[in-house]
Amino acid sequence: MTDHMRGRNSYGASAAREAASTVASRLATALGGETPVAAIILGSGLGGLAARVQRAARIGFAEIPGFPGATVVGHAGALIAGTLGGKPVVMLAGRFHMYEGHGAPLAAFPVRVLHALGARTLIVSNAAGGVRRTLLPGTLMLIEDHINFMFRNPLIGALEHGDERFPDMTAPYDPELRALARQVAEAQGITLDSGVYTGLLGPTYETPAEVRMLERLGTDAVGMSTVPEVIMARAMGMRVLGISCITNQACGISPHPLSHAEVIETTTRVAAQFEGLIEGVIARM
Repeated sequence: MTDHMRGRNSYGASAAREAASTVASRLATALGGETPVAAIILGSGLGGLAARVQRAARIGFAEIPGFPGATVVGHAGALIAGTLGGKPVVMLAGRFHMYEGHGAPLAAFPVRVLHALGARTLIVSNAAGGVRRTLLPGTLMLIEDHINFMFRNPLIGALEHGDERFPDMTAPYDPELRALARQVAEAQGITLDSGVYTGLLGPTYETPAEVRMLERLGTDAVGMSTVPEVIMARAMGMRVLGISCITNQACGISPHPLSHAEVIETTTRVAAQFEGLIEGVIARM
């Protein structure tokens, strides 16, 4: 049965609590009986942070009710719990994209499960193309705001228990967490840019004409994920921090054709900086 056939309630609050209760006992020892200070979603090629988790417990996506397997290169497809920077965390090494045929409710469902496991802060990461011409490959960009050009919203439908019907999106990415990330970056000698992320459905990369349009609309970086997760997090009252790794310049700006291999190569090159930044933020939470 496909995600579209199952409907939104299959990925609602009740289903998330069921999924969380199924895995909670396997994560308890790794978390030391504590509530996670944050949940982290790792984007394409950024999964190396999972290796820094101490006392880690790892559960494959296929073992979690409601989770399909991960299919995209650079996404390990596992829920990981343990300590990072001395603090208890839960982490998704991989995510679900709508271009894989999933609806918005499933793309956001892992956030419901992370919330049900006790996390009240969400850190999202992604690989993105640079639309602003000063964003070069290898840049880490703090997400200040986003534009939803996926034209999908995981909250459409009956109101789920615990959700805000009309979530305020004045500051979807928490200002205090952004300030903390800047402090950590400065302390570690990491150059941290900032800007607006636009989410598109994919899986095609944008055309040069589309990139020119996005540039004129105020987009700094473009990708194919993150937005449904952030919408869901805000509907449940979670604080959000977002980091994009700029893996390439967008079509029409880049002098050569784009490829997913380039995405993975760039994220691998800057992995140590990204991992140090996120661990540093967690340590100071």
